[in-house]
Amino acid sequence: MNKLIAAALVALFPATALAGQVVEYEVGGEAFSGYRAEASGESKGLVLVIHDWDGLTDYEVKRADMLAELGYDAFAVDLYGKGNRPEETGAKKAETGKLYKDRERMRSLILGGLEEARRTSSGEIVVMGYCFGGAATLELARSGQADGVTGYATFHGGLSTPLGQSYPASTPPLLIAHGGADSSITMDDVAALSKELEAADVRYEIQVYSGAPHAFTVFGSSRYQEVADSQSWAAFTEFLNTNLSK
Repeated sequence: MNKLIAAALVALFPATALAGQVVEYEVGGEAFSGYRAEASGESKGLVLVIHDWDGLTDYEVKRADMLAELGYDAFAVDLYGKGNRPEETGAKKAETGKLYKDRERMRSLILGGLEEARRTSSGEIVVMGYCFGGAATLELARSGQADGVTGYATFHGGLSTPLGQSYPASTPPLLIAHGGADSSITMDDVAALSKELEAADVRYEIQVYSGAPHAFTVFGSSRYQEVADSQSWAAFTEFLNTNLSK
């Protein structure tokens, strides 16, 4: 890694020891900054990581690096645009609100990031996301537009289905990791999704972790719960082993 690239990485993600690299790319003429971490050893497949409501930060970078250590190519997509990393709650709500109101744009930006990820990684793909990223993951799953995806996983993500949308019967398997003490996305929401997926004949698994609040995987936060984080990561690792054959 040359000094210019290293300096750029430190400026973007100062709290993280980086194993991968920042990737500048475009979708529809707009500039975005993703993060690519290549597998340690021969790749077992590709994992696309969709960020939380604060944009692509060192949290998603760490998760991508963790996936690379497990032997997967990982690409953390950027849905907000280069340099757009909101810090205030109001700004975060505004950014997610824009995409919730324009689902077509949300899907196109995920697919644009996936296209960039495929420039260096081939084979099967699992898409995963955290909080807002979980909702975006399910948005892509319902669309049926992502060729080569063999599974979708969400961690404490939004679970509701917008009016007029549904899950195709051909939807790849889903893994839902949810906190039993989540007051933002309730167990009623979990039950509603289960009924919806059963009716659509979609394969799914829902893991519920007792006492875990919303955002239970976020390192260093007051909501972080180590047991639930470890258990959900283990479940996800098994999900990858099952659904990525490469």
